Amino acid sequence: MFDHSQNRSGPLIRGLYLITESPGRRPEAAWFDIIEAALASGVSVLQFRDKSENRETRRRLAAALRDLCGDYGVSFIVNDDIELALETSADGVHLGRDDCGIAEARGRLGARALIGVSCYDDLARAEDAEAKGADYVAFGRFFPSRTKPVAPGAGTDVLQRARQALTIPRVAIGGIDLTNASSVIEAGADAVAVIGAVFDSPDPAATVRRFLALFGG
Repeated sequence: MFDHSQNRSGPLIRGLYLITESPGRRPEAAWFDIIEAALASGVSVLQFRDKSENRETRRRLAAALRDLCGDYGVSFIVNDDIELALETSADGVHLGRDDCGIAEARGRLGARALIGVSCYDDLARAEDAEAKGADYVAFGRFFPSRTKPVAPGAGTDVLQRARQALTIPRVAIGGIDLTNASSVIEAGADAVAVIGAVFDSPDPAATVRRFLALFGG
């Protein structure tokens, strides 16, 4: 069993976990404005997710987001890409089913890095991830999702079981918005991960505050 007490100190993963939408969906300045408004309103983690092939642009955006997160004391996570996380001094990386293992990520990024793992609807995968040193796990998708429309669905029962089985934070992801977030929080999610609920909101800052209120914050 990995000793999490020896891992990094930092903000508990709780509340709103914001994942960036594709940078190409809107003008770059507007993209950054939304992110900064969300960070200023209480987002606890920002994950940079960009599947484009332009490495230099991805590095530039990630470095800018890292600095912005530093200004607000928010943990900055890179999706999938350990090299990019290293190049931009990110706080950690989020790993999916087809990415490298936790041990490799920990070896490359160090003991203080935040490592998250996607566990879909699989509690056994989450238990294994915790034993191997993951700092948090993500379950889902729980609702229809524009980002991953064909991803396997998950039921809230996996969060209920995970609450009893795990000691690391549990993040719910997939189609979550203000109309349905309470159901996954009540089932055992420590944080909810969103994209469109914030990026498509006419008032991202107010939306973040409304999410936080669901956690009693």
